Amino acid sequence: QIGFFDAASSVTIVISLLVLIISIKRHTEILALIILPLSALALLAQNITPSSYMLPYDAPQGLKIHVLVSLVACSLLGLAACMAVVLSLQNTLLHNHQPGGWLKKLPPLQVMEKLLFDSIIAGFIGLTLALLSGFIFLEDIFAQHLAHKTALSIIAWLVFATLLGGRFTLGWRGRTAIRWTLGGFISLMLAYFGSKFVIEFII
Repeated sequence: QIGFFDAASSVTIVISLLVLIISIKRHTEILALIILPLSALALLAQNITPSSYMLPYDAPQGLKIHVLVSLVACSLLGLAACMAVVLSLQNTLLHNHQPGGWLKKLPPLQVMEKLLFDSIIAGFIGLTLALLSGFIFLEDIFAQHLAHKTALSIIAWLVFATLLGGRFTLGWRGRTAIRWTLGGFISLMLAYFGSKFVIEFII
């Protein structure tokens, strides 16, 4: 696996690129105000701390695929979490009858919700592939201190699966979708970064 700060900078950079790509057709520049400072901090931390790259260059190809898929899945669901935060602010301002300000610079609520679920669907597919590749290419998750990471990743997968099921069968949206998105993302962050933090800085 790659180190804590390497992973943090990689994820935030990928999310930043996704935000820039989406903003070409949609007015989603407000997302950059959330992710770009985080990306800058992650890059700064990576540069001022000793290198913690833990994936050997001669690692098996399957393991490299697992790491890459995990990175992309985490980034897509991180983007969804950023969108959920913006959606929450949109909902609050609209309910308080404050439609002005930067809210005018955002796409309509329905468009933001569609972008949110597009990101969740893509991230969910990536997370599914990451879990499958992990079970295939990681020989012993307990010997490699990956048991907690796997358990939390499965919980995140179940949360997003429930959210998507609720979306397509019960029409979940608004605050319900926001809560489930953030809940799943928190579980995934604990899995992806919590385990790295414990392994590198505590154990």
